Amino acid sequence: MDMKRRIHLELRNQTPAAVGELVLDNCKSNDGKIEGLTAEFVNLEFLSLINVGLISVSNLPKLPKLKKLELSDNRIFGGLDMLAEKLPNFTHLNLSGIKLKDISTLEPLKKLEYLKSLDLFNCEVTNLNDYRESVFKLLPQLTYLDGYDREDREAPDSDAEMDGVDEEEEDEEGEDEEDEEDEDGEEEEFDDEEDEDEDEDVEGEEDEDDDVSGEEEFGHDGEVDEDEDDEDEDEDEEEEESGKGEKRKRETDDEGEMIKTPNNLERKNCSVLVGLLIWIW
Repeated sequence: MDMKRRIHLELRNQTPAAVGELVLDNCKSNDGKIEGLTAEFVNLEFLSLINVGLISVSNLPKLPKLKKLELSDNRIFGGLDMLAEKLPNFTHLNLSGIKLKDISTLEPLKKLEYLKSLDLFNCEVTNLNDYRESVFKLLPQLTYLDGYDREDREAPDSDAEMDGVDEEEEDEEGEDEEDEEDEDGEEEEFDDEEDEDEDEDVEGEEDEDDDVSGEEEFGHDGEVDEDEDDEDEDEDEEEEESGKGEKRKRETDDEGEMIKTPNNLERKNCSVLVGLLIWIW
């Protein structure tokens, strides 16, 4: 996709004056020049032209509010003097991957009094002896070179700060999810307790049913036992009565014998007397 069409798509029915950020990375630039970008982008603060095949930035429009320009991985050899003229207020410039071989190529940047950060990663100039000292000496307004200051202290990364905010938001979301999980866990525990209570109630009812059935069985058995006891008592009474009858009979017989006993004695006495009389005679 060429640069003009890409800019048209990036506008998304907005006017150029309403655009504050424009990313045109990896699109195609005809003849190695910027196309479709006009001075109408008066409020543009961030412009990214990474790997678009640029050879020169000579036709860059004036963008008074631009703060950050990304020109990494292009074939720019020079012509940086146009930046000071067209971008008077920008503070961050990324020229990583540009074929800059000599420190003197950076001299036009001396006019950029607000330039604070310059990135030259993977540029041939970084292989020179005392590269960092030479660049800081050439551009005294610089605070950070390749992400570090003169004392090798790392520059604060705005992207990292945004990542920190995202992490905080993720932590908050994580805490909310944990709270929801805790609430779900409590609800599950409450449901489990209710289920256990219901199970206990069911078991209690079953036990009561067993007790009632046991009592009924016991009651029936008790009635049967009572009937059997009554029958046993009747039999015992009959046996007692029969025993009493036999006793009475025996007593009657004994009385009869007692009555018969004197008669027998009288008979014996008579026979003895008769015998004596006969003997006397």
